[in-house]
Amino acid sequence: MALHSAHDSQIFIIGCGISGIGAAQKLLKHGFHNVHIIEATARSGGRIRTGNLGDNIVEIGANWIHGPSKENPVFRLACDYQLLDKESMSEENQAIEIGGHLLFVPNWFTSSGRKLGPETTGPVVEFFMNLLERSQQFHDSGGEPLPSVGEFVKAEAERLAPEEWKEDQGNTAIRMAMINTLLKRECCVSGTHTMDDVGLGAFGMYKTLPGLDCTFPGGYEGLIDHMMKELPNDIVLYNKPVKCIHWNYTKNGPDTKGMLFPIMIECVNGETFAADHVIVTVPLGYLKKHQNTLLSPSLPLQKLHSIQRMGFGTNNKIFLEFEQPFWDEDCELIYLVWEDETHLTDVVSDVKMSWIRKLIRFTVLKPTERYGHVLCGWIAGRESEYMETLSEFEVLHSVTQLLRLFTGNPTITPRKILRSQWFHDPYSCGSYTYVAKGCSEYDIDNLAEPLPLKGSNSKPLQVLFAGEATHRSFFSTVHGALLSGWREAERLVSHYTPASGSFSSKL
Repeated sequence: MALHSAHDSQIFIIGCGISGIGAAQKLLKHGFHNVHIIEATARSGGRIRTGNLGDNIVEIGANWIHGPSKENPVFRLACDYQLLDKESMSEENQAIEIGGHLLFVPNWFTSSGRKLGPETTGPVVEFFMNLLERSQQFHDSGGEPLPSVGEFVKAEAERLAPEEWKEDQGNTAIRMAMINTLLKRECCVSGTHTMDDVGLGAFGMYKTLPGLDCTFPGGYEGLIDHMMKELPNDIVLYNKPVKCIHWNYTKNGPDTKGMLFPIMIECVNGETFAADHVIVTVPLGYLKKHQNTLLSPSLPLQKLHSIQRMGFGTNNKIFLEFEQPFWDEDCELIYLVWEDETHLTDVVSDVKMSWIRKLIRFTVLKPTERYGHVLCGWIAGRESEYMETLSEFEVLHSVTQLLRLFTGNPTITPRKILRSQWFHDPYSCGSYTYVAKGCSEYDIDNLAEPLPLKGSNSKPLQVLFAGEATHRSFFSTVHGALLSGWREAERLVSHYTPASGSFSSKL
């Protein structure tokens, strides 16, 4: 069997999201020539997706650069490509510490049509954020008292609230209802159905970077466009869903120009591709759904168990355009509080009848000069998944009635609507990953471990894994996805050693 050099090694990347694109860029820069990306859809970007609501550019998928500072590779790329405004790139913005939560000026409305003032909302938000901060400390200290973040926050809120508000017990009910709203908000942040599914011990593993989160004035897809321009025009094979990756394929391996290959990639349309290495960047949701068929031989048991333990949920957006705003001029965020939800629970009892109760937060798109009067509603969990099954008219009607109820204004009428539907996207199967109960960073490491596993007698380094679910430090972020793609490219580079100005195979 002839050995392959880095120059003639066939490398295929499954998925043309930012992780796959980043891996391809780095491999090409290191002298690998035969690099191809296989993409199931007709577009690049994956869960980075920019759309249009009338004349407005909105983000259907990834929204912000979280932690826009020099440590963030997405921010560095955006600056290099000149995709951000001067304020976002300023040293002052890069130095701000927000601890992973956006700093917004809010308006709070209740289900009786009341508007709550900061004297009521401020102490409750501070109380809740303190509980959330405490729930992140068990990752380092250990000894978590309860299995999940939701159980811990609810138990502590019910235990501490009577003492916290003993001098003004008359407003306890509305405060508990506000905490319920904030619990639902955290479902969107984590991308989970309920915070009862998020593991308490692992919750603090998320590493946040300094910087005031910012957006792309021209849309997040502008970053993808610039990255793609640095790749060869024919590098991506679009509209080719992969049916199975046959690895360790020695019995009847494909023979191309006298070279034997250990991997054969089989597409749904019957096409096959021979490869030396494959980098799999598909979302965890897709991997969960196809874990028994995507690879042959099947994934090792420890990988399967990690995939099953890790959480992958849905967080959708509902964009609404208005003729005139009903919110304050300085308002950046709108919260809705159901006054009858004083018993803490972040799910609804009847999804079909009450899914709208999970929609408790709207971001005001700023600046107004760019967006006009547009809100972005956030809804997570199975309520969000059910929302996807409704017609656009049904969603618009439900959201209109919701806003009229909470503002007490019967004339509020959005004139346009646009929503995401990530759960029913066949190649995403949801939005992003979270650390579920019983899951730890070791599961992330297991998922990232290439095949064959260490200690195997098989040929090394055939199938590699990247994507937002495989990066421990910046788990479930766009920059985590990019870093994981770079990591796997570098893992391949490390298997080839420079010799006489070229690469020779270690395999």
